[in-house]
Formats: sequence, C-alpha cells, structure tokens
Amino acid sequence: SVCGSSLSLMDAGVPIARPVAGIAMGLIKEGDDYIVLSDIAGVEDHLGDMDFKVAGTERGITALQMDIKITGVSFDILRDALEQALRGRQHILEKMAEVIDGPREELSQYAPRIASIQIDTEKIGMVIGKGGETIRALSEEFESQIDVGEDGTIRVYAQTGELGDRLIDRIRSMTKEVEVGDEFTGKVVKTTTFGAFVELAKGTDGLLHISNVSPGQRVETVEDAVNRGDEIAVRVVEVDRERGRIGLRRADDPDVAGKTAEELAQVGTGGGGDRGPRRGNGGGPRRESRGGGDGGAHRRDRR
Repeated sequence: SVCGSSLSLMDAGVPIARPVAGIAMGLIKEGDDYIVLSDIAGVEDHLGDMDFKVAGTERGITALQMDIKITGVSFDILRDALEQALRGRQHILEKMAEVIDGPREELSQYAPRIASIQIDTEKIGMVIGKGGETIRALSEEFESQIDVGEDGTIRVYAQTGELGDRLIDRIRSMTKEVEVGDEFTGKVVKTTTFGAFVELAKGTDGLLHISNVSPGQRVETVEDAVNRGDEIAVRVVEVDRERGRIGLRRADDPDVAGKTAEELAQVGTGGGGDRGPRRGNGGGPRRESRGGGDGGAHRRDRR
C-alpha cells in the first residue's frame, strides 16, 4: 500500500518530496536459531513469529510497525531485519523509478482540487442566494464544497480539477462587473413587447431589443425569434451602471461580430424610448423590473 500510494501520488502530480517504498519482514525462530524473511505473504505472517513493516525513502526510514508472537526480539534479529529491509526497499524503489521517477509536472484532472477566488464583499449575498439557495445549487451541480469568508474569500473543495475549474469560472462570471464587449450564453427569462430579457448570471439580466432578436430580419413579436427558456449567445453593447441596465445584441449579429468594446459602444442596442428605472414590489433595495423601459436592462441584487 505504501508503494502504490507513492506511485499514485506521483502519477496524479502531487509534489511529494521523494517516493516511499515499504516492505514487510517476517521471522521464523526456533530456540536460538532464526531466519528473517522478506516481503512476507499471509501464510508466513500467520505461521511466523514477527510481522515487521518498514517504510522509507532512499535516504532513510519514515515509518516502522511491528507485531510479534514471541516475548521479544534480540538486537541481532532487529539489526538483520533492518539491513535486509534496506536492501529490499532500495530494490523496490529502483523498480518504481522505472515506471515513474518523480511527480508529474501538472496535477491530474482527476485529483481532488482546492481552489480559491477573491470577490467583492458586496457580492457575497449573490453567491449565497436567498436562504442559501444559490450556494447549495452550485455545490450540487459541481459536486463540491464551498466555503465563503467574510472578507470575500471563497474556497472550493472539488472532487476533480475539471469540476473545480468550472465552479471557479462560474463564480467569477456571477460576480464580475459586466463590461461592454463581454459575451454570454444566457437563458431568456422573460419576453415583452419591446424585447427579451436574458439572464447573464445569477441576479443579472440584459435586454435584447426586439429590433435585434433576429439580425437582418424584422419580426412582429419577440416570440417570432426567441421564447422564454431559450439559450442564446449575446454580447454586451451598453452598460448603464447608474440605472443598473445592460443592453445586448445577438453574438452572431454582423453589426457586432468582431468589434471591439469601443466600437460596440457606438453600435448601441438599437432601441429607444423611456429608459427610466422602475422599482419592483415595495421599492426596496432589491431591484427587479423586467417589464419597464425599452432600451436597457436590469440588475437583480439578491442578498
């Protein structure tokens, strides 16, 4: 098990200082006569007088464990057993080195992963969600444990590197400030007479104006092109932080494809009309207004 563990750790890319090998030494003793056995099997352990496990590197011993069925072992027996174990351990280490002589440079994607990300403390509520709904959903989706610190440090304990990386990317996309030029694949969460609201991240929607739901074509209704629940690729072309609104265009729209953030700002959303903010129920700090205005979008702060 010691040898197999060392090989597995090195193959997974865990940076252990050096490989460790182990060998089990046995003893058959009759009177003053004795013989030390190397690499004993079950029957030798059962019928013999000693099970002496010795583990270590090429530099020395790292662990010892002994079971004996006699009253004790002499200094000579112990010396012979350790010398014999050293030769056996060195032989095993040479064989292990023929397979892999050190840890791989990159951690295996299948190895458990611990990662962390720092977010704005004001975004902690967004990651946790109402009653912990969001963080529980993330934990289940990515089969990971998530710890959130008061200073905004989020630690992720994932079963594999791939799951950990995907979860970190999800949290980063959830908490980053949306900028002009960003591209998202989001779900249509509401359609109105003037456009479709697309969820860019948990708590953040953008508005795709009706004039842009089907590039190059004029549609009578938004539902002629997209419906609630559809997933579409969009690009951010306008951000109004004062009003908490985000304007979108389809990612495959020829007017925005390949353009820089500065060029996209000139393109705009193509919509006009009233862009005043509207409050949700109660007019409190939670703003959710997918039904008003017709050239922006709305940010939903969930804390």
